[in-house]
Amino acid sequence: MIKRKLVGAHYGFGDWLLQRGTALVMALYATLILVIMAVVQPSTYLEWRGIFDNRVMAFLTFIYLVALFWHAWIGVRDIWLDYVKNTGVRLLLLMATLAVTIGYTGWAVQILWRV
Repeated sequence: MIKRKLVGAHYGFGDWLLQRGTALVMALYATLILVIMAVVQPSTYLEWRGIFDNRVMAFLTFIYLVALFWHAWIGVRDIWLDYVKNTGVRLLLLMATLAVTIGYTGWAVQILWRV
C-alpha cells in the first residue's frame, strides 16, 4: 500500500468553522442593533452617541468589530494564499493585510473608548 504525504497547512476546517462563528457574532450584533434602533429611534447625533456611550454597548461593538476583522483576515488571507504564487509578494500582502487589520482594531479602541 502506498502512503501519500498530504501537503498544506491543514487548517481549512478550523478556519471554516471560525468564519461561521464570526459570522454568527456579526449576525447577532446586527439583530441587536436593529432592535435598539427600532426601540430608541435615534434622530440626532447626541442620541446616537448616547447609545454607544454605554460601556456594555461599546464592548459589544468592539466584539463585533473584532469578529469582523478576524472574518476578513481569514477570507483575504485565503485569497492571497490561493491566488498569489510569488512567495515574496504573497508574504508582503499577508503582512500588509495583517498590519491593516491590527491597525483597524486599534482605531476601533480609540473611537469606542476615546483613548
